[in-house]
Amino acid sequence: MVILSVDYGDMRTGVAVCDKMGILASPVGVVKGDYAPKVAKEINQIAIDKKAELIVVGLPKNMDGSEGDRAEKCREFAKLIEEISGIKTVMCDERLTTVAAHRALSAVDVRGQKRKDVVDAVSAVMILEDYLRKM
Repeated sequence: MVILSVDYGDMRTGVAVCDKMGILASPVGVVKGDYAPKVAKEINQIAIDKKAELIVVGLPKNMDGSEGDRAEKCREFAKLIEEISGIKTVMCDERLTTVAAHRALSAVDVRGQKRKDVVDAVSAVMILEDYLRKM
C-alpha cells in the first residue's frame, strides 16, 4: 500500500511517500504556505500523483504524552486533508522527529538554506518510517 506522510508546519509542510511494499520511505518535498486549505489541496494533488491509499499526519505531542494547541491544529489539518482527498488519514506521534532530522542533516553536513528547504521532508520520512515499523 502506498502511504503518504505529512509533517504539517506553520510555513512549510514536509511530505514523504513509501513504496507499495511499505519498505522504503522517501522524501517528496516541501509544500510552502500558511493557508491550510491551499496546503491541503497541494497535498491532495501529491497523493493523487503518488497513488496514495493512506495519509499519515504527524501528531506533535509534548514529551509527557499530552497534547497542546499544535496537536489540535494537526488533527484539524488531517481532517481537512481527508475531506478534500477522500483518503483515510491517521495520526502518528512525531515527538523529536524534527530534532532527529536536524541531526541526520548535520551528519551529512547539510546547513543553512539548504537545510531549511529539506528538514521538513526528512521529518516526514521519519514519521512514515515510525508508522511503518508499528504496522
